[in-house]
Amino acid sequence: MSPPLGNLYARWRTPADPGTALRDEDPAPPERLLQAIWCHQRLRRDRLQTADGRPLRVLHPGFVSVEGGPDFRGAVIQIGGAAPQTGDVEVDLRASGWRAHGHDRNPAFGNVLLHVVWDDAAPGPGTPTVLPLRHSLDAPLPELAVWLEPISLRALPETLRGQCCSALRSLEESRQDELLDAAARVRFQAKAEQFRARARLAGWEQAFWEGMFRALGYKHNVWPMQTLAEARPHWLSGPRAAFVLQARLFGLSGLLPTECPRALSAGAVYLRRLWDCWWRERDEFREDLLPRAAWRFHGLRPANHPQRRLALAAHWLADDCLLQQLEGWAAAEISDRKLLDSLRDILEVERDDFWSWHWTWRSNRLPAPQPMLGSARVTDLAVNVILPWLWTRAGAGGNEKIRQVIEQRYAAWPRAEDNALLKLARQRLLGVGRSGALRRAAAQQGLIQILRDFCEHSNALCERCRFPELVRGWTARPAT
Repeated sequence: MSPPLGNLYARWRTPADPGTALRDEDPAPPERLLQAIWCHQRLRRDRLQTADGRPLRVLHPGFVSVEGGPDFRGAVIQIGGAAPQTGDVEVDLRASGWRAHGHDRNPAFGNVLLHVVWDDAAPGPGTPTVLPLRHSLDAPLPELAVWLEPISLRALPETLRGQCCSALRSLEESRQDELLDAAARVRFQAKAEQFRARARLAGWEQAFWEGMFRALGYKHNVWPMQTLAEARPHWLSGPRAAFVLQARLFGLSGLLPTECPRALSAGAVYLRRLWDCWWRERDEFREDLLPRAAWRFHGLRPANHPQRRLALAAHWLADDCLLQQLEGWAAAEISDRKLLDSLRDILEVERDDFWSWHWTWRSNRLPAPQPMLGSARVTDLAVNVILPWLWTRAGAGGNEKIRQVIEQRYAAWPRAEDNALLKLARQRLLGVGRSGALRRAAAQQGLIQILRDFCEHSNALCERCRFPELVRGWTARPAT
């Protein structure tokens, strides 16, 4: 896989003016990059301290606000020994921005509990708690500027085609594939770089498990899952049976009901067994507990409920050989058509006495057992976690042969399940709504990367967007 600046698409997304590149000695990053750092939590999260020296835990960084006011809504933050709080987060370059921008006089900022800034200046009286980020990044600032995905502060209309649509649709299929593959490589390397940065601080195994937990959180519950995974070195001790780990994860997550139902249903019996296990050790892990407010349940399918995802993670953690199996899978000869099934065979778990028959612990028993992991989730895990992790780890070990195998598997992986973001990308860039328009997961990833890099920096009319011109200029040149 080409290094980033050896990739045609990577050159397109890099500013033409070399003077715009960030250097470590620059006094401050652009505020948009600081927002992206906070949104993606590219921080040494176990060492965060407020400006007045109190430890701080980010249980959820909040959701990007698209209606003005604070930059992030609904964050869950724990400061010092106080209970976790839910509120808003404002991001500025300097602590002085709170008053300079009039936030202190604006009622819309009344629920801000954290002011995230770049510099180390002390906050003024009557201002929210300040968190400086200058010394808390998980990678050098220039690396983050290259790899970090931008944040969209607006929703693009799904029915309006972009100006690049005609240029892209006029491409021969082979050239369209070439462009999407180049963009997909950029996206893949960005994910791999995040694993490399985390592995520098916490080790390869910990970086892997944090990625797996994030993926199990989907878009709603990425950060509570991430927070649980970050505490893994503490709570992954003692008995390692899957049921014991389920009890521990449910207890740590704050999702375990405080009272068991009295009815003698299967869910009630299971919950009582969990409590019998959890109450003996909850004091030992008190510092790692999450509040229930950190979780989001609206719009979740039953199969994607965090209860079920945590139950699956417990089975994986109880298997001491899982990482070895994945490394063996990377080295094995497997045909393209068997990639999905071969990885699913590793990630599938034995039938669970409770979770194979229930979506949640309050749901009725299913008429037939259901697998705890479907093909769509296997693809998500492969593209977002397993392949990038294996690739960057092989690179750290100098194993170029494995890296080439992983690149080939990424390029050949069948397409992922459709979602709203992919539908928007197809309509905006290709003018089609059919999920079958893109045959491979890498092409889907490439389309999303173009949306992130270009569409989200322009408006619905594509004003000042360079991408259509770049495509037309490239089309006029001979194919490589």
